[in-house]
Amino acid sequence: MNNLLTNVRENLVFVLQFLGIILLCFLAAAFFQTLAKKRRHDNTKILNTQAITVIGMFSAIAGMLHIFDFAIFFAPEFYKLDFSEIPVMIAAFAYGPVAGVMTEFLKILIKLMFKGTSTAFVGDLANFIIGCSYVLPASILYQFKKTKKMALVSCTVGTILITIVGPMINALYLIPAFSALYHMPIEVIVGMGSKVNSAITDVTTLVIWAVAPMNLIKGVAASVVTMLVYKPLRKLLR
Repeated sequence: MNNLLTNVRENLVFVLQFLGIILLCFLAAAFFQTLAKKRRHDNTKILNTQAITVIGMFSAIAGMLHIFDFAIFFAPEFYKLDFSEIPVMIAAFAYGPVAGVMTEFLKILIKLMFKGTSTAFVGDLANFIIGCSYVLPASILYQFKKTKKMALVSCTVGTILITIVGPMINALYLIPAFSALYHMPIEVIVGMGSKVNSAITDVTTLVIWAVAPMNLIKGVAASVVTMLVYKPLRKLLR
């Protein structure tokens, strides 16, 4: 009974932390988008009916892409690669960082509705945080100067940040949280990485050789596709 109460408490704390992080991302997005609008003397609403429609459409696409994730040869099986940040980034470029965070959040909800969670929400939190570490800074920069050159700079900054932030969050928070929630020693988690890559010997090498390249692939793919399709789609989206 005590173990059950402890598990419930630990999961509740984790879910509350998850919600807190989501709220912080929304607040940051709203603050910088409002600031950018003031500097551009743009008095339009952050979200209008058209924006909400586009967010709903791109959230559905992102959710499906997230559901069809897949294992990668250089990382343990609990790490999955997906390209759901592509529609999230397009929505964020079109309607700002608030739309990006909202699309990212709805994407997670859609995935949970259809596929559930196999990681006690740890993987879902990881996907949200890491997705926002790419989409938020890139879309914020683009809001201040909407040019092709700034779009390229924004995507580059986002890709660099997702490659750096992802490993840091995994090492400092997500891997310990996964270990605690599943009562799985961190050595066992590292061992799963060692089986696919002998260079992985501890948490640091796990995130360097598994998480960093995975996020780099995700960031580059999202950036390339966004740069190629956003301009042709922009008129249709608006």
